[in-house]
Amino acid sequence: MNKKESILKKAVLATIGHEKRQKIAIPIFSILLALLVGGIMIACMGHNPFYAFYNLLQGCGIAPKASYAGYKGMITDFMDFMDNLTPMIFAALAVAVALRSGLFNIGVSGQMLAAGFIATVTVGYSTLSAPIAKPLVIIIGIVVGALVGGLIGFLKYKFNINEVVSSIMINYILEYVISFFINTYFVDPVSRQSKNVSAASRLTLCDVVIGNYKMDIPLGIILAIITVILVRFIMNRTVLGFEMKAVGCSETAAKYAGIKVGKNIVLTMFISGALSGLAGVTYYLGYFASIQPKVLTSTGFDAIAVSLLGNSNPVGIIFSSFLITVIGKGSTYMSSASGIQQEIASVITGIILLFSACGAFIRYKTGRLRDMTKTGKEEK
Repeated sequence: MNKKESILKKAVLATIGHEKRQKIAIPIFSILLALLVGGIMIACMGHNPFYAFYNLLQGCGIAPKASYAGYKGMITDFMDFMDNLTPMIFAALAVAVALRSGLFNIGVSGQMLAAGFIATVTVGYSTLSAPIAKPLVIIIGIVVGALVGGLIGFLKYKFNINEVVSSIMINYILEYVISFFINTYFVDPVSRQSKNVSAASRLTLCDVVIGNYKMDIPLGIILAIITVILVRFIMNRTVLGFEMKAVGCSETAAKYAGIKVGKNIVLTMFISGALSGLAGVTYYLGYFASIQPKVLTSTGFDAIAVSLLGNSNPVGIIFSSFLITVIGKGSTYMSSASGIQQEIASVITGIILLFSACGAFIRYKTGRLRDMTKTGKEEK
């Protein structure tokens, strides 16, 4: 081993090779690598990548813009950003809970749509007052999402149908069935989306005047933080959380330990679906007030990147949700301010997902490198 290779290997081990720090170091490494690749792409297009990234922060109310429209300011942009962040946290938690048991819930978007639609037609179009309507929306979201998620878990347990396949198929079924009902009974002839829900049923307080500002206040963000704490407690401090982890590590070993694997799979997807339902109602009856037919929101798919980036840790998901939402939400302002296509933001998110998915491989390679360094042997 020459001197340069030795220095490089020591640098790798010092940054991302420490076992205790890898849960934080590898996601940070993935983010920096993705931003570097994205910056190179932006530079190749003839734009300043540092200014483009600053535009992302400006679009989310984290950095000030040069000017604002009437009743608008940095705080109003940030509150809108928080409104967009709320369903992302719930959706990422849904993915994380499924991954805990070794399941891959790719049907979060479909579960969000089902919960949002049922809550819309039952409560959103009613004349119920806010103190009754808002809690009902949350309850319906949890129940509907849990039923759809539980169905996927049941198909996995009873008929051994892979949850990825059933999730994708149920996504399509829900997308087109709900689109049929919207276009037939609930369509707005002007917007060609479903009719707007009542202000009393929305989980966002819209156009609230505070001082010189008129802002949207997301009520769901408080529930999201409470849910993060609750999910973390279930995962780390309960028998259910232990059983979920055991099943995720090895179904065979879990069976020998006396754990009811089938019941655990159904229950895990039930909980994951309930979280997806919360994401759905905070999205369709919170951030938005209507549903676009034949469209599955990208939030459910971006949540996969968020969950992987946060190591499926509820607390880590808060920070990874924040980052991915900054990239997605800020891309509109970046496009108008710098003239860079919004799709670049999706590319950066995709690269983060790619590098995050390689986390296990990075841990394996750094582990081999660490062992070789200790024994003084070269890897062939």
